[in-house]
Amino acid sequence: MGFKIAVAGATGNVGREMLNILEERGFPADEVVPLASRRSVGTEVSYGDKTLKVKALDGYDFSDTDICLMSAGGSISKEYSPRIGQQGCVVIDNSSAWRYDQDVPLIVPEVNPDAVEGFRKKNIIANPNCSTTQLVVAMKPLHDKATIKRVVVATYQSVSGSGKEGMDELFEQTRAVYVADPIEAKKYTKRIAFNCIPHIDVFMEDGTTKEEWKMVVETKKMLDPKIKLSATCVRVPVFIGHGEAVNLEFENPITADEARDILRDAPGCQVIDKHEDGGYVTPHESAGEDATYISRIREDSTVDNGLSLWVVSDNLRKGAALNTIQIAELLVARGLIQPKKQAA
Repeated sequence: MGFKIAVAGATGNVGREMLNILEERGFPADEVVPLASRRSVGTEVSYGDKTLKVKALDGYDFSDTDICLMSAGGSISKEYSPRIGQQGCVVIDNSSAWRYDQDVPLIVPEVNPDAVEGFRKKNIIANPNCSTTQLVVAMKPLHDKATIKRVVVATYQSVSGSGKEGMDELFEQTRAVYVADPIEAKKYTKRIAFNCIPHIDVFMEDGTTKEEWKMVVETKKMLDPKIKLSATCVRVPVFIGHGEAVNLEFENPITADEARDILRDAPGCQVIDKHEDGGYVTPHESAGEDATYISRIREDSTVDNGLSLWVVSDNLRKGAALNTIQIAELLVARGLIQPKKQAA
């Protein structure tokens, strides 16, 4: 007997990716129900070779549903996730709504799988921010080896992190450049085509943006509260795939060769690090892939025990949909959840 899975926000970029990955990975689901707002009811979405019709999230009865993969945005999750959890359905939420709640586990299965045990307090599990996810996947095995003290990271984040509106704006502005049409910024504060914008999410009192703050708080929650982290998050004219230039300072000595060997054996990591033209991975090449790719591993001679590296991942997959489904797989693998129909 398999599980009954609901996907809330099934018509969005991440929701559609969740449906694809559920089928690709052979998740043990007997029934998958796509949910969205009332205006999307009847919209068709793909699940493997099947076509499913979207139902309304509002008023849906979750009492016989085992897991809800929530990708409908923070305000919707704040409203619906507690209600869904109270009906005995485990919510795995992709928004920022629950990441900083101490009663809600924040999980990357390669990094802190044991923390998933705490989900029963609210029946909610949070998925980290996309930029944090790929960073901690690369940091975890190195932290275990030599203890990271300080991180300085500059992100190069694709427009798909802003949803369909961001992707549409890049496409429309790029076309406008070529045909000499006026360029209008709607989603972003400045033109994104052929440009970089050092501003993701809102500004905070200390001058950082909320995206940068998320990386600090989430890394501390999942990996180690002692780690000091400084981030500069930049939106770049790439459709899918985030890149990160990462500088790490360790308590204990570690060489680039040691780091390379450790990362080659680490779950979720793939090292492509040849010191030659093209011997590294770019965001474009990460699109559609599950791995977190690590390149340009080198020692930083300006600090004791320092390394620099380049980290790339598909933000819609590992940064969102894939990680959500890996959390569901973790619940199943550890026997933390049983199909309700079987239990009945």
